[in-house]
Amino acid sequence: MERYLEGRLAIVTGGFAGIGKAIAIALAERGATIAVGARRQPEAAIAELEAVSDSLFCDKLDVADVESVAAYVTALEARHGPADILVNAAGVTAHEYVCGHDEQSWLDVIDINLSGPFRMIRACLPKMIERRWGRIINIGSTAAHTATADHAAYCASKSGLLGLNRAVALEGAPHGVSSVTISPTWVQTEMMDASMNTQARNAGISVEEEYARVIAQQPQQRLVQPRELGALAAFLCRDEALGITMEDIQLNAAALW
Repeated sequence: MERYLEGRLAIVTGGFAGIGKAIAIALAERGATIAVGARRQPEAAIAELEAVSDSLFCDKLDVADVESVAAYVTALEARHGPADILVNAAGVTAHEYVCGHDEQSWLDVIDINLSGPFRMIRACLPKMIERRWGRIINIGSTAAHTATADHAAYCASKSGLLGLNRAVALEGAPHGVSSVTISPTWVQTEMMDASMNTQARNAGISVEEEYARVIAQQPQQRLVQPRELGALAAFLCRDEALGITMEDIQLNAAALW
């Protein structure tokens, strides 16, 4: 595999599971030094990343906590220098309608999915601008365009992320820094497993039946896999991809949701 990211340092939030882990692996395979941050650091995921990364930086990171973000970036820069690539993949959801929506769950989803990327970008963008090279990739969702009533906070957070991404793209444009949102439909991850369990319980059916129902609704009759997002993210980090910025790239497999 072409190692065109040799010498580049990539931060991947939420990089121990699902989409984040797949992107971290893809960037490592192409030569990048990987820095992963999350609230939990599972040993199995660390071992999987160490198998593909020559130099892996792991530390606790809570993107909902300003001090945690500052401490993480400071520790990383002390060891490896400033980040060249930032992937905002940490995310949560809540199965709640607006009517009766719990206040704290609303705040938690917005804080992690929207304010978290803002905090990470604010911490990393100035040095990308200073060095005139940077790639920022935000993991959005087709939910920003085609909502679902029972994920109100998630849909709102991902819509807000599109606006943040456009502003960051404009700020970085004169300085060799791009900012792109990748918005997938359903992706087969641990987060989807949790959603399927909740939806199956609410519908009074088995998880297997709920998965079959969702897959049957997909035009491609399948679920998008995390490695597909990893390959796309890796491409967006190429020198030749600088002109792809401000975009919302929908990895939708022809589905509306």
